[in-house]
Amino acid sequence: MRLRRRIAATLAAMAALPALALAATVGGAYYAPQYDYREFWSATDNKPFQVVLAGNPFPNVDPATVAATLLPMMQSAKPRPALTFTYDRPSPPPSPDYRLVLVFDPALNLNADPVCAGEPARFRPGKPGVFYVYAIYCRNDRMLSYTTAWTDASGPGDPRIERLFRELFLVVFKEGQSRWSELEDRFR
Repeated sequence: MRLRRRIAATLAAMAALPALALAATVGGAYYAPQYDYREFWSATDNKPFQVVLAGNPFPNVDPATVAATLLPMMQSAKPRPALTFTYDRPSPPPSPDYRLVLVFDPALNLNADPVCAGEPARFRPGKPGVFYVYAIYCRNDRMLSYTTAWTDASGPGDPRIERLFRELFLVVFKEGQSRWSELEDRFR
């Protein structure tokens, strides 16, 4: 009986290994006290949502090709509001100005608020075959949330990147994260 259990446990662990090898890794996240998921929903539902790319995760591929390939992957992996990702800057800029900044291979000491304020991002050399992104959700010149994520990827069309976006968006746009949640709990 024990031998059967061990064999079953070993087979289950071996079956999970390919899934783990394909999964993205999402780093820790930070949410500013002002972050409120309901505000994100209100700002993006049935609206275009600007994505700003900084850097190139695949230096040997034309940045325009990378951008064109990543946009449909992001759209396919989008979070729950019926938003439409776009690289186009709205004219006139909305007020408040919400956007997602994706910095590829960021410098290790790159801070989110200066990126949201429009300061140029700083980078470190990327590792071939690794897609590494620092995702920053901005409102005007301030960061509302951020996280990092990485996965192995052979090029901009690698399906592992879409899976990374799917996991990343759940973290950077975390549902249930609300600046009023503590007060709501007290009055229930």
